[in-house]
Amino acid sequence: MKRIAFAITSLLLSTGCLLAQTATTGTGHYQPAAQNIAARQQYQVDKFGMFIHWGLSSMLADGEWVMNNRNIKVVDYTRLLRAFNPVDFNAAQWVATAKNAGMKYIVFITRHHDGYSNWDTKYSDWKITNTPYGKDVLKMLAEECKKQGIKLGLYYSLLDWYRTDYPRETGRTGQGTGRTGKSDYASYLQFMKNQLTELLTNYGDIMCIWFDGHWDQTNPEGQADRSSRIDWKYDEIYSLIHKLQPQCMIGNNHHLSPIDGEDFQMFERDLPGENKSGLSFQKASALPLETCETTNGAWGYNITDRNYKSVKQVVQLLVGAAGRDANLLLNVGPMPTGLIQSEFTDTLAGAGKWLQQYGESVYGTRGGPLSPQPWGVTTQKGKLIYLHLFKAPESNSIEIPDAKLKIKSAKLLGSNTPVKFTKQKTGITISTEGITIDGPDTIIVLEAS
Repeated sequence: MKRIAFAITSLLLSTGCLLAQTATTGTGHYQPAAQNIAARQQYQVDKFGMFIHWGLSSMLADGEWVMNNRNIKVVDYTRLLRAFNPVDFNAAQWVATAKNAGMKYIVFITRHHDGYSNWDTKYSDWKITNTPYGKDVLKMLAEECKKQGIKLGLYYSLLDWYRTDYPRETGRTGQGTGRTGKSDYASYLQFMKNQLTELLTNYGDIMCIWFDGHWDQTNPEGQADRSSRIDWKYDEIYSLIHKLQPQCMIGNNHHLSPIDGEDFQMFERDLPGENKSGLSFQKASALPLETCETTNGAWGYNITDRNYKSVKQVVQLLVGAAGRDANLLLNVGPMPTGLIQSEFTDTLAGAGKWLQQYGESVYGTRGGPLSPQPWGVTTQKGKLIYLHLFKAPESNSIEIPDAKLKIKSAKLLGSNTPVKFTKQKTGITISTEGITIDGPDTIIVLEAS
């Protein structure tokens, strides 16, 4: 995961734009299975997930990029293995935290850029079961997700700062970790296939494989040429995944338009259409969309990072994603002991309470009739249109320019207080005069006839 911020534009596109985007998203020869299509649809219903960045790097309390940022040599970094003992790891607590927040799925870091595996892999000794802790945390997490009814997705890094067969010579990162000699991508590719086969064979149904690290082999984001300096053999990797678990969705955080074989598109630290961090130059495609963001400023545990988001910020981020027809994957970075700290759990619980009351305006919705506005966003589900007001609109009115739209009723969600609206030749005008805009989101629900 890269630690830079991204930025926002409207997701409401004309039919012509949608067709143009579909033509450029690498539709190629991949035909998703019926189970995959169903998984995509359910994914768009679920809307909210938990990202978990955690592993050996958490011990150094300086984020998940610490090996690269401090140029720690492999020989020195390896010494951490015999000290990692997350005695407070509790899969039930992790899953319950997500469930209490109203999240419907978890994406867990199985292997980050330092190459360390958070499961009992047979293909590397660089793994959690060779620590004093000695347990397969992924196995426990998978079992607990199944028990509590939470879907499980797996993050997997294509990039490796530890192994010598990864093509470091052409990479942008990991140059200070002390590796010498010539790489061997054929060997590295087989290693990844072996590990992915384990992950998709031994841990039950997997919702998605969430790839990251492609950008290590490209020019920086924003440059005209973002072609990869190596052939990743995605046709082989993606076909293996779809063969092992046809329903398993593939996403790749390459900061490009989707590649043939991918099932959803993610935006890092940006809502679709934004580019605040300089990573999201790509346009939203016709695939299901997801924004990933942190609850504080870091992905992995950082002991000095106290830039925690408030409940209001989390709710508006989630609703902002839904209004752009996207999911939100919100990250926590547990402590090296395995405990998710209270600053995360308290905020997530607050968001969960809000969703208990107003979740109908988020879950199962798609982007509404208006593109994102200065006052907020819209979502829609069947004949119900939700106007999410983060602040008061100018002139205390909202215009929906749809001459064919007919509204039966308008009311405040939660109190059922009627809201005034008028039908005009050009559409509907909703009055917000007298409405107090408070809390993270004031919602007007319109029922179409």
